[in-house]
Amino acid sequence: MTTVLLTGASGFLGGHLLRELRAAGCAVKALSRRPESDAAIAAAGALPARADLTDPASLTSAMVGCDAVFHAAADTSMWRRRAAAQTATNVDGTGHLLRAAEAAGVAAFVHTSSVAAYSHLVHGVMDESVPQRGGESWINYERTKFLSEQSVRRSGVPWIVFNPTHILGPGDRHNWARLIMMVDREKLPGIPPGIGAFADAREIAKAQVRAWQRQRFGQAYIVGGEQASFVDFVHRVGTALGKRTPRGAMPAFALMSFARLADAWSRISGKEPDITPEGAMLTCHKLRVDSTKARRELDYVETPLDKLLADTLGWMQREGMVGHVVRRGPAA
Repeated sequence: MTTVLLTGASGFLGGHLLRELRAAGCAVKALSRRPESDAAIAAAGALPARADLTDPASLTSAMVGCDAVFHAAADTSMWRRRAAAQTATNVDGTGHLLRAAEAAGVAAFVHTSSVAAYSHLVHGVMDESVPQRGGESWINYERTKFLSEQSVRRSGVPWIVFNPTHILGPGDRHNWARLIMMVDREKLPGIPPGIGAFADAREIAKAQVRAWQRQRFGQAYIVGGEQASFVDFVHRVGTALGKRTPRGAMPAFALMSFARLADAWSRISGKEPDITPEGAMLTCHKLRVDSTKARRELDYVETPLDKLLADTLGWMQREGMVGHVVRRGPAA
């Protein structure tokens, strides 16, 4: 039986990857940094492996007996006070994992990067032929995703890279779920003026496993989904939950001004703000991507946003994260 080492198994996308790898008949060793993660990992059919991306020795031990690595763990913080820790996880941690994989003779390294590696500095439609500009960005998350992806591409391990866009789906507790819960509580102060591309976490996980099975080594894939303005997205959520939402988008200058004030206050309070200048900039960006390569080579599916949102809200309702879902369709 093939044994896979999985990072990020207790996270959103990592949880879906764990299920897909088990469905494919793989034995999975999943990195776990704390005892409370062990039970959930074991319940999903994986073996918890106590290791940390910042501890090279622990990664070497965890890698024993593994045939492939799926690296889905990352620090997605947008708060500059976490920049050093984020760099240690995303850049240094990926480097430690790659060196352990090379030393163990692992035959495949499937890396979850991000469209952030291309950066908000790229305008127009992004596909795999567009040069990445994350290394030029003032946003630490974009820089670290760019640098970690570059280390994968330069490594001696057979690699495959995925660049997801805005990931949505059942299992989300911290990403778009936070905005959805604010809509449910009617506490959303404004809507960003940007455009998103909403990708189904379940389909991304399936595409990653297919890419590995089809040995698409040395290839990178942008995996996106239906594009919608954040205004449209929030209105769809509000309609589905029967909640009032702001009518239009907050001007970019107003959102950035608010974020800068919140950031300044966070330096005094020491508390992470709800929105940072980095987060505001990314939600002002008009992201447009082309996932043709993934659809053609991996049978990647872009789930229609209404269905994806309905599945997400249904799961959140069952988990007690939102109230009653009154209608699962587009806003009127």
